[in-house]
Amino acid sequence: MIKILLIEDNLEMRENIAEILELSDYNVFTAENGKIGVEIAKQELPDLIVCDIMMPELDGYGVLKLLSRIPTTSSIPFIFLTAKSEKTDFRKGMTLGADDYLTKPFDDLDLIETVELRLKKSQVWKRQAENNGSKLDNFHKEISSIRSLAEIAQNGEVIPIPKKNRLFMEGQYPHEVYFVKSGKIKLSKLNMDGKEYIIDLLGAGDFAGHLAVMEEEKHTETAIVLEDAEVVRIPRSSFVSLVHGNRELTAQFIKLLSDNIKEKEERLLQLAYSSVRQRVADALLLLRDKYQEEGSNEFSMNISRDDLANIVGTATESLIRSLSELKTEGILRIKGSKIQILLPEKLERIATKGF
Repeated sequence: MIKILLIEDNLEMRENIAEILELSDYNVFTAENGKIGVEIAKQELPDLIVCDIMMPELDGYGVLKLLSRIPTTSSIPFIFLTAKSEKTDFRKGMTLGADDYLTKPFDDLDLIETVELRLKKSQVWKRQAENNGSKLDNFHKEISSIRSLAEIAQNGEVIPIPKKNRLFMEGQYPHEVYFVKSGKIKLSKLNMDGKEYIIDLLGAGDFAGHLAVMEEEKHTETAIVLEDAEVVRIPRSSFVSLVHGNRELTAQFIKLLSDNIKEKEERLLQLAYSSVRQRVADALLLLRDKYQEEGSNEFSMNISRDDLANIVGTATESLIRSLSELKTEGILRIKGSKIQILLPEKLERIATKGF
């Protein structure tokens, strides 16, 4: 039976909607606030979530943002319930990843049709994902038979690159691809005023410079080592002959390269709609998610204030004020350039709700 999670703080509304869905043969779980809803979603993994926006504890936007960070719940179709009809509310919800809206009041038919439509689309996406997964299995088999990029990298000469050194610069023509064995590397761009903006962070197991090589174009960003790194240089000719020597491999590799586009789009939207405090919290969580070692409960980082400001997209002075506030609130411990996250749950709340 299809499972639907309904998150609605109004008791009468919650009971009415649940009854309608149950009469339509859906297995309905209910939650009276966002916090409870998130926990139920993680436990039950429903096929669809219907969620009110204006709620105590954690509003609908916060619920969606938290669930989108969890791999097991990030792809669950999400429908917002709202009494508001202003365009700004719709825009915020859709940019966060909502699949649809129902504006109160709505009738039974509107509810059922919207739910059925989203479930049908979800089934289509799942079939496509299964097909892609099958193709990905074939891709891995083909790669193993003709030597993968990782194999080339593992067998290549490891070159130490000290902190603050460049791998390549924006505007340069690419001659090689880099495989990161260890360390941290930033990819950045300069705007028209010459201000740096960090667009991505790389760590062990990542590749750098491959997009420019595949597109046969100049590098569109600069790669600078943030923390002493070890890299393997793969000559352009070796990379091209491997990827372009097999049509199926080429198609699958391009698809894999596109997986981070959504994350970058979300970061750009954050710059437009989120407060500095939210963006600082989100940047710290991004660093944690990227570099925290498996099995570790705590996370600390050494990063310059300028680099962190360039990730956030704000002035260094504004960043320092936000970090000081988070330190005063006991969320961070700061000593010199070292930042330690003490209360990740509170930092996640700030990133999603702003307080």
